[in-house]
Amino acid sequence: MKFLVVLASSRSDGNTAKLSHVIADCLQAQTVDLQNLSISYFDYENRNKSDDFIPLVERIVSSDFVVFATPVYWYSMSAQMKTFFDRMTDLLTVNKELGRKLRGMPISVVATGTDAELPASFKSQFELISGYLGLVYREPLYCCCPDEFNLQQHQQAIQGYLNKIA
Repeated sequence: MKFLVVLASSRSDGNTAKLSHVIADCLQAQTVDLQNLSISYFDYENRNKSDDFIPLVERIVSSDFVVFATPVYWYSMSAQMKTFFDRMTDLLTVNKELGRKLRGMPISVVATGTDAELPASFKSQFELISGYLGLVYREPLYCCCPDEFNLQQHQQAIQGYLNKIA
C-alpha cells in the first residue's frame, strides 16, 4: 500500500511532527509538511489556482491511504489543516473530476495535545468531512503530550493504530 502523511502544524519539529515521522517511517510513507507549501484560503473567485493545493490533492489521490497529522488546537484541527480542508470546496466546484477521485479513499488522523483524551469536537470534524466527501474515515490515533513527545510512552498505542490501518 502507498501511504502519504500530511502534516499540518505550526511547528515542523513539534510533538505532532515527531509522531507523524514515527508513523511515516513505520508505513514507509512519504510526508508532506503543509508549512513548506503555499496553500491559500478558499476564494469564491478562484484566484488561488496556481498555489500548491491541486498538486497536493493529485499526490493524495495517487496514494492508497492518507494520514493527516495535526495538533489539537482549541479542541480543533490546526489552522493549516482547516485551510486545506476549506479548499476541498474547489474540488466540488472548479475541479470536480479530481474531487471524485477522493471517493472511497481511506484516511485517518494522528494528533497530539494536552487533553487526556481526544476531544469529541475534534473527532466529529473529521467524521463529518469524511462523510461529506465520501472518504472512508478510520479510527484516529491520539497521544497526550503535556510535555515532549515520548515514543516509549506511546509505543503500544502507535503499534495498535498501525495494526488497524496497515
